[in-house]
Parts: sequence; C-alpha cells; structure tokens
Amino acid sequence: MKTEILKLLRESEDYISGQALCEYFQVSRTAVWKVINQLKEEGYQIEAVRNRGYHIVDCPDILSREEIESQMETVWAGRHVVYFEETDSTNNQIKKLAEAGAAHGTLAVADMQKSGKGRRGRAWESPKNRNIYMSILLRPEMNPSRAPQLTLVMAMSVAQSLRQLEQVDAKIKWPNDIVLNKKKICGILTEMNTEIDYINHVVIGIGINVNDEYIPEDLKEKATSLKLEEKRHIQRGTLIAHIMKTFEANYDAFMKTKDLSFMQKEYNEILVNCSQEVTIIGVDSQYHAIAKGINETGELVIQKEDGTMDIIYSGEVSVRGIYGYV
Repeated sequence: MKTEILKLLRESEDYISGQALCEYFQVSRTAVWKVINQLKEEGYQIEAVRNRGYHIVDCPDILSREEIESQMETVWAGRHVVYFEETDSTNNQIKKLAEAGAAHGTLAVADMQKSGKGRRGRAWESPKNRNIYMSILLRPEMNPSRAPQLTLVMAMSVAQSLRQLEQVDAKIKWPNDIVLNKKKICGILTEMNTEIDYINHVVIGIGINVNDEYIPEDLKEKATSLKLEEKRHIQRGTLIAHIMKTFEANYDAFMKTKDLSFMQKEYNEILVNCSQEVTIIGVDSQYHAIAKGINETGELVIQKEDGTMDIIYSGEVSVRGIYGYV
C-alpha cells in the first residue's frame, strides 16, 4: 500500500482526500495516516489540509523499494525491486535470487556496496547516499553467444536516459562505459550462467556516479559524476525508473531483431571514439587504429594503419584514446 499511496500522491496535481484513499485501499483512516507519517519520517514533504486531504510538495533523493517502484512505468523490467541499504554487490545478490527462482526483470538496488566490481575484476568505489548501484536479472531465450550484446543494449539505454531525462551529452565508450565530457560516469558489468547452448540467466550490473562531490585524486583525469559536471543534484529513483523503461523497450527490440541493427546507427552517433584514432591494448601488444563503429553484432570495427579492416571483440582488449581515457 505504501508504494501505491506514494505513486498516487506523485501523479496527482491536487490534494487526495484521506477518505478517497481509505475507499481505494479498503483500509481505515488510521492505516492511511500511518503510511503518510512513515513517508514524512523518510523525508517526503506532504501537506495535510483539513477537508482537502494530502498533497506531496517535495520528494527527497532517497532510495527505497517504494521510491523506485512508485515511479516505474514498465511491464517487466524493474517491476519487482529488491532494495539493500548496504550489500556486498548487487550482482552477487541478483545471482542468489536467480538461483532461488526470481523472475525475469527482477532489479536489485543498493544505496551502498562494500565489494562492487567492474570489468576484469577491478574494484568499483561505492559510497553511501550518492550514486546508483543496481543489477537486473534476465532470462533470455537465445544462444549464449549473443549474450555479450546485452551489455551494449544496456549501455545504449543508460546513455539515452541521461540524454533524454537529464539533457546531458552522455556518450558511450565501447563496450561498457558511459562518459560525460570525456570522463567516465558509468560502468556496466554483465555476467551469465549458461549451459553449452542454453542461458540459465544473465545479470547486468550498472554503477553510475550520480551525486559524488569528490573523485579520488588518482581518478580525476578519467572519472567524474553527473553532479560535478552539471552542478546540480540528480534524483536517483527517477533516473533508475527511466533507465528501466528505456532498457525494456531496447531489450524487446533486440529480442525481435536478434541483433543490434535496430540501434546501430544511433549507437555509432554517440560512440565517443567513432571515426577517431584509438589505441588497441591486448595482453601482449598494442597498436593504433581508427574506430569505425560497431557492427550488427556489437563488435567494434577498426581500420588498421595499413588500411585493412578488422573487428574487435569485447573482453579481448581495451580501447583507449590516443592521449587519454577516450
């Protein structure tokens, strides 16, 4: 009921009477009053006017299951939210839920992570009350070889949401980072549990530097936050809900086309290194090339210095700009 009351208050431009809420939920006035008081204690500014009812004046930037679900406008993505004030890693939690039979689209969100990790096992800084740490559970019916493309689908969804909702010039650094003003603000980590020709589940973890006001000295050259760049506070719950809505649409399109052709053009338009010289860094060697964009299956197409074309698979190499991170 708490989620539904919060959603009704958000969507109403006028006051909602206590009696109307009682009749809607078939509960007593005392039950409604208790929920309203809980919301007030959490920081929501709610006016209560005699003979008129309740009206929400301001929503704080807090994270909770109710805060996120009350803004969700999806069919399946993020419809069920599991929230942790603190956890080791949302990817770890979603994998446990997957093994216990959790449904496709289940979303784990944490206000703080103690053991967040990025690509290739790198640590991911996860302070409290600032950023977005979330992981979604997927159970796609497709060959495991296609699963890496889901990283690009999520990257596209995050970039689109930031551009549409927050009006920022977010770009993608292939395959799994989102950058703003040439600095990283988001990392995406995809893990899967598979058989030879069958996917048991896929977990996509997303970490976004939202309201960080401090970046460690050794990361300042390549990392930043939305707040540092935009000089304003961002509502995390609203952004989470928007990303889920965008991802759901992109995922459904991906499952229909069975490749990335539906988003290839737009992806390449916001690919930060597209048509630029990059450094391809492998385990034993590195070389320069021109990034030409992704193909329909998500590999990065490059033109080598001798003019020949090649494709790069995610996970095999790192791609860097000639003079820095991008």
